[in-house]
Amino acid sequence: LIDKTLEHNKDIKMAAARVKELAAMKRIDFANLFPQLNGSVYTQKEASNYGGDKYSNDPETGAKATVSWEVDLWGNLRWAKDKSMADFLGSIEAQRALKMSLIAEVAQAYFELVALDNELAIVKQTLNAREEGVRLAKIRFEGGLTSETSYQQAQVEYARTATLVPDLERKISIKENDIAFLAGEYPKQIERSIMPDEVKLPESLPIGLPSTLLERRPDVRQAEMELAQAFYTTNAARAAFYPHITLSGTLGWTNNGGGIITNPGQWLLNAIGSLTQPLFNRGTNIANLKIAKSRQEEAKLLFRQSLLNAGKEVNDALTAWQTAKSQIEINARQVETLCDAVRKTESLMRHSNATYLEVLTAQQSLLEAEVQQLQTRFERIQSVIKLYHVLGGGM
Repeated sequence: LIDKTLEHNKDIKMAAARVKELAAMKRIDFANLFPQLNGSVYTQKEASNYGGDKYSNDPETGAKATVSWEVDLWGNLRWAKDKSMADFLGSIEAQRALKMSLIAEVAQAYFELVALDNELAIVKQTLNAREEGVRLAKIRFEGGLTSETSYQQAQVEYARTATLVPDLERKISIKENDIAFLAGEYPKQIERSIMPDEVKLPESLPIGLPSTLLERRPDVRQAEMELAQAFYTTNAARAAFYPHITLSGTLGWTNNGGGIITNPGQWLLNAIGSLTQPLFNRGTNIANLKIAKSRQEEAKLLFRQSLLNAGKEVNDALTAWQTAKSQIEINARQVETLCDAVRKTESLMRHSNATYLEVLTAQQSLLEAEVQQLQTRFERIQSVIKLYHVLGGGM
């Protein structure tokens, strides 16, 4: 399911297209550092008439090569190139973050589906017990051992348990649709295992998790790239106050009706240097610099916030893992005790005047305990999935 999702999920495909787009933009800004060479070939035919009836043809053919280069004295082109690189690296981290989120989301949805299957099995097992209880209550009522109230109560509890089945089946169908959607497929039945106990979970975790694990988190690295991008943008805005120096040159030839060898005509060669200094747009440049500085400060705070968020998520996941591990043992003892209680109350009802209410109470407590035990196992699996996610893709 994870492989299908990473291959066919539409969000992943859009993120990959975004990476390609920024890679191309990075190449454009890198190419601006070098001279630009352009060539042109032209031909034209003219007819001239100077006050008479005789026209004279004046064809012209030529070819030119033009080279231009902006001298990057103040680093504005270099800052633009570095900003594009930061954008590109940030898109890669965003793609990585999306992959990790999808992996965790698919795993979580899968085990939610398995948990729903198991909960449905527990409810059906309880429903069978309630059906047997209705049969015994009917026999005892017809035999005059109990009142009709006990028989009716058994029927009510059977109907109440039966209403849980279609609701769980609806949730299972929706969860299968969710998983198929993540995998880029139309709604379909999802193949899955039977028991969550088949999952092998770690028995212990390292006492101290190194901070280098947090540095692997793509959201932290993406925030770092956004901070770098803001830094380069600020430097580029500062460089806009200084003059731009451009060097250009042209080499070519033109002729009038002959060939290059027989009548080369004119050869062209010129070189131009220009200096452009902003004069009346200084207010715009000052405003752009203030905007860039503000965005840089915002990016710095977002980066620090991402580090705080990473530490909080790791601590929350560790707490959930430890709590679920201890809760599983408590639930196991509770289920074992309640199973024994159900057996004893059923035996008492068959061989004494014990009311069916005692049996219903014990069965209801057992159902709730078994569902709680299943949820705790699921929460432990979820905590491991969460740890995978918050630690940047592994432990």
